[in-house]
Amino acid sequence: MKKGWQFLITILIMAFLMTGCAFQRDSDVASYNVSKEADSFKTKRRIVFINLRSDSYLFEIVGNCSIETDNTDKQLEVVCKVGEDKYQKHFLRLSDETTYTVEQLDYSEVSKYDYEIVFKPESIIPIKIETEKGDK
Repeated sequence: MKKGWQFLITILIMAFLMTGCAFQRDSDVASYNVSKEADSFKTKRRIVFINLRSDSYLFEIVGNCSIETDNTDKQLEVVCKVGEDKYQKHFLRLSDETTYTVEQLDYSEVSKYDYEIVFKPESIIPIKIETEKGDK
């Protein structure tokens, strides 16, 4: 009987979470999906770092790159895929005199209806759960 209640609660939670998706704007879902594609190194980007004082760009990075702003350290962290299972990470310091732009160079095929769950086996830590058998 206990398993029946656990199953029912699981189904109710899943139904509640799925209805939450129905209230999102299409543009929010598409934006999330495009970002997810880029963070999975499936979209080519151009990242340009600009000197605001001289109005010139300092350098650019072009490739399948994921970006993250680290506000604590005031830097932009860029990870680029440079080969099969090969990556490079760059740290770009942000200041009052520098900024950056990110341009998506490829078209992303994403849907507001479809979703994808990607399990990366190298990131999953296997655990063993043992239960007691019999009545107590």
